[in-house]
Amino acid sequence: MFFRKSYKSLSDEELMEKGRGGSDRELEEIYQRYSQPLLRYFFRMLWQDRNKAQDFLHDLFVKILEKPERFDSSKRFSTWIYSVAHNMCKNEYRKQSFRQAMNGHSIEDKANEIASGEVDKRNFQRSLEEILKAEEEETRTMFVMRYELEMSSIEIAEILQCPEGTVRTRLFNLRKRLAAKLDYYKEILEK
Repeated sequence: MFFRKSYKSLSDEELMEKGRGGSDRELEEIYQRYSQPLLRYFFRMLWQDRNKAQDFLHDLFVKILEKPERFDSSKRFSTWIYSVAHNMCKNEYRKQSFRQAMNGHSIEDKANEIASGEVDKRNFQRSLEEILKAEEEETRTMFVMRYELEMSSIEIAEILQCPEGTVRTRLFNLRKRLAAKLDYYKEILEK
């Protein structure tokens, strides 16, 4: 154990290549690098349901542990893993949509008007969440990837398999809509 190999210096792609050989240590390092950002991603994309987000994170890493050879080594690992996570969310939306249709309800509630009263960062966050709920699933995904996970528009385009220009345009238009709807909070948040 004195000569235990350091995995911190290896790239994600190198870790996955070594993990294909059956070694769990490399995959543990991947988990350490990606578990928290992916948990935040799932939490945001799956109706802020912490239990569901944890289940999806667990399922994702079980898939990787059971079949590390599924990793497409022609892609960057981060792009590949977020593509898998995105597809898991899309599948869940379809399931939820079907369930809701069977119950006669829409999949998402309409955004509430920005509440008046005491304004602070929590109210701003709640208002932002409500506005984002009214957006299309792909636009919400772009928002989370860009502003919470700090991915580039190129990475987002690769994950969502759409042109980079589309990502930039949608994010620009979303920022304009958010600025207009959240203008009420501008002065308060700048204090």
